Amino acid sequence: MGRLKKVTGLSKLCRYLSLFLKTLMNFVTMRGLLTRVINRVLLSELFTPAMGIEAEMHTEGRRRMVVGLGNPGMESTRHSIGMAVLGALATRFSLADRWRSDKHVSGEVIVSEIDHAHVVLLRPRLLMNVNGVSVAKAARKYGIKPEDIVLVHDELDKPLGKIAIKHGGSARGHNGVRSCVDCLQTDVMPRLRVGIGRPAGQMSVERHVLGRFSSEEQKVLDSVLVQSVDILLSKFLQQDSQQDSQSPSSPAGGRQAAQKRKERARSDSPAKDSAAAQT
Repeated sequence: MGRLKKVTGLSKLCRYLSLFLKTLMNFVTMRGLLTRVINRVLLSELFTPAMGIEAEMHTEGRRRMVVGLGNPGMESTRHSIGMAVLGALATRFSLADRWRSDKHVSGEVIVSEIDHAHVVLLRPRLLMNVNGVSVAKAARKYGIKPEDIVLVHDELDKPLGKIAIKHGGSARGHNGVRSCVDCLQTDVMPRLRVGIGRPAGQMSVERHVLGRFSSEEQKVLDSVLVQSVDILLSKFLQQDSQQDSQSPSSPAGGRQAAQKRKERARSDSPAKDSAAAQT
């Protein structure tokens, strides 16, 4: 009799556990679908064409955009380290007082020239999960191609002090990047991944990423911001000819974007190609 009760209890536990897992999976699926719906709704808002200096930039060569992903009002948290990098970039070029709110792109922007490159700096003013809406709107407004958009964001799988470049590819679980991929409908955007490390002990990932850096981490953070800006300047904000060469180890999305740019460059100069063929 006792054994029968144990079997019955175990059976009930298995059923409850199965029901819980199904509910959890449904929640995760519905959350993803809901985020996509919100992205689409926000992107369907009326769009106002650029005026003034933005309109002039549309006619001037190639533009680049650097985006600091994060949560508005939480700029000093680990999850918003992308915003901190953009702040450091703006400060280095004495642009920190030029941030202005742009309701048409749901973010704060600086339009300037950095190292002879026409650059738009963007800090989305939407929650991380829908940051892509702001990025897509800004890309449309300033006429910037996805392959010329650099996403700067936090990276759990790298410790604080480690910085890595990723030339396109999957979002690797980062909700802000996933939103950008969904809204731009491509994954070719290069990323600057700034390590924040994983939580220690029993701390949850959510509490960790939404928390502030400790006093010890702040000492490392200062040099991280300097290195991040250096990488942005040397790897992304360069002349067109330099930026066209992508790493051979980059994912397919990044390589395809580079190949397309090279093909366009060849098609734009048929006379030169013809002369080379005759020699």
